[in-house]
Amino acid sequence: MTEQEQIKEAFEDLLKSLRKDTPKEGIQQIKKAFEFADEAHKGVRRRSGEPYIMHPLAVAKIATKEIGLGTTSVVAALLHDVVEDTDYTVEDIANLFGAKVASIVDGLTKISGVMGSDTSQQAESFRKMILTLADDVRVILIKIADRLHNMRTLASMPEHKQVKIASETLYIYAPLAHRMGLHAIKTELEDLSMKYEHPEEYQVIAKKIEAYKNQFSSLFEEFIKPIRGKLGDNGYEYTITARTKSVYSVWLKMQRRNISFDEIYDLLAVRIVFKPKEGIPEKQQCWNIYALITDLYSPKPERIRDWVSVPKANGYEALHLTVMGPEGQWFEVQIRSERMDEVAEKGLAAHWKYKGEGESSELDKWLANIKEVLDQPDATALEFLDEFKLNLFTKEIRVFTPKGYMRTLPKGATALDFAYDIHSEVGDTCIGAKVNHKLVPMSYKLSSGDQVEILTSDKQKPQREWLDFVVTAKARTHINAAFKKERKEMMRNGINTYEAVVKKLGMPPTSEPLNKALKHYGLINRDDLYVEIGKHNITPEDLEKALKKRSENKFIKYWNLQFLWNGKDSDEKKKGAASQVVDDSDFSIAPCCNPIPGDDVVGMKIAGTKVVVHKRSCPEAIRLMASFGDKIVPIKWVSHKLMSFLAIIKITGLDAPGMVCEITGLIAKEEKVTMRLIHFEARDGIFEGTIHLYVHNTSDLSRILSRISALKGVESVMRVESDEK
Repeated sequence: MTEQEQIKEAFEDLLKSLRKDTPKEGIQQIKKAFEFADEAHKGVRRRSGEPYIMHPLAVAKIATKEIGLGTTSVVAALLHDVVEDTDYTVEDIANLFGAKVASIVDGLTKISGVMGSDTSQQAESFRKMILTLADDVRVILIKIADRLHNMRTLASMPEHKQVKIASETLYIYAPLAHRMGLHAIKTELEDLSMKYEHPEEYQVIAKKIEAYKNQFSSLFEEFIKPIRGKLGDNGYEYTITARTKSVYSVWLKMQRRNISFDEIYDLLAVRIVFKPKEGIPEKQQCWNIYALITDLYSPKPERIRDWVSVPKANGYEALHLTVMGPEGQWFEVQIRSERMDEVAEKGLAAHWKYKGEGESSELDKWLANIKEVLDQPDATALEFLDEFKLNLFTKEIRVFTPKGYMRTLPKGATALDFAYDIHSEVGDTCIGAKVNHKLVPMSYKLSSGDQVEILTSDKQKPQREWLDFVVTAKARTHINAAFKKERKEMMRNGINTYEAVVKKLGMPPTSEPLNKALKHYGLINRDDLYVEIGKHNITPEDLEKALKKRSENKFIKYWNLQFLWNGKDSDEKKKGAASQVVDDSDFSIAPCCNPIPGDDVVGMKIAGTKVVVHKRSCPEAIRLMASFGDKIVPIKWVSHKLMSFLAIIKITGLDAPGMVCEITGLIAKEEKVTMRLIHFEARDGIFEGTIHLYVHNTSDLSRILSRISALKGVESVMRVESDEK
């Protein structure tokens, strides 16, 4: 097949994917957009080698088939890279395709100009992307379609780009797809990200899920046979499908709960999608089907999820229950109408298609809330991204005002979050609350169903400690805004004091004394140093002593890392030819994940001149890679001599006399390993222990873990990041 035939086939495939209600004029407009984009991108190829036009065609198909968007969005998707990659302007698009298409293309161009760049801060670009919500939410939906196609074709990118794009996708785009109600796309983005970030774990879990599916296919048929009978007898038209949890969701559950694959009991879910009977509310029909199923199988009461009475904020509606199957196996059953299923899979577009005139949803309220957060001009980009992220992927609670109006808040929200949700002024002047008519402090965590009355005082103003317990972006943004002015004043004073001390000591006005001060006080950011000086937490005398102190280079004797390349994006770098062995004056070990030689690591060079070394799986590293894609420094361990590194292991098992002696005795026999701290607790015949060890590398640690796990009575032994409960 020639390239031209390939392109023609892809375009015809797009036309077949269009919504059935697409008018003839719409199809003509789409053909015109395709011909225009094809001509504009002629001769250009993607990294995979295929003609560039195949990418806009794929994005347009995702937009219509998987998200359910209409003509305007398909036209905009076809044209989304034209302004960025060719000589055509937004004005040209407006003249040819109208103002609305031009506005969407302009929004997508502004995002791509920064999101695709290696040289700009990713967080700032994300802020700009969210600003486009104020204009047209279709910009975000097409951008998600664009990212999905890029993730599907990520194999053709070099490894360091794969890691950067996968981190960004997991941190920003998957939660955004979730919030827009695009469940299927969110799941695929998560799985694809994991495939590139943790390829080995991905393959292992994927194989186990496939084996599980094969093992339980006959059990599934046995389980649904009586359900089919009941639904048929009661006149329901329906489809029943089985789905397993996604690879990423299984992996995440294993990580969060420190459990094995075999301990995840809700791997299999049964989905019933029914055609509603006329004249009976869908909600009532969901509960009718629930009753039919519980006549057959015993439900687990605490696992009922009723999202038909109160839908999720992203529009999701369904009734979930977990029942005991015929052979002692738990099955999750999801009950949805055809409309609910379309909203669940296609999200926002389907949600608005079904929404009545003038009807306001939780999703509309969320969008309005985001626009209010954006009105704070002082928020830094990364701070905004973190706050926004907080409210993207969270579970929700429903609480009520004294007059009975319902508000949706993230799980863990406090009375103060509720106050800010009502109005920023109510939050700023909050002194406490009454929850269910009982007086509580503003830090009180709310539960679904609580009725909340906020108490205020004109004399109150935001306090810094409020940030320790609020969880919503709106509350944090308003509280932070109150301290921005004060911080700026402190920084101004701090800069003046710092410069005066440097001048007094006759030091050069370079980054060298600044880095020395940052290292001495354990700070990463120069602004934090200036604030500490401005607050007089660091006096001029202290600063003088710190700058005069001789620096010690104590780690260079023990171990080295290698930067896999150095300098800019050169041909040499692409070949992996340029590399450089570095000592500890070039990097520092991240305290958040405490990597040791042998761990899979990544470097981040964000502030100052040092590269901070993180474990690749560290949540903070994932956050930073997503926000500062251009600051990733690929590195690997090269050599290490007899220097010990701290590793923490956690052990659980059946308590028996002499168990602690047996474990510590086994470790004591290891020549290269020493113990720093031992803590064991036993309760009801079960013991839990934490041991801090000094090891040389991961092979030392692996050997100890396997030997301890072989001891009789030991249930699990694993390395943990910290020994916090």
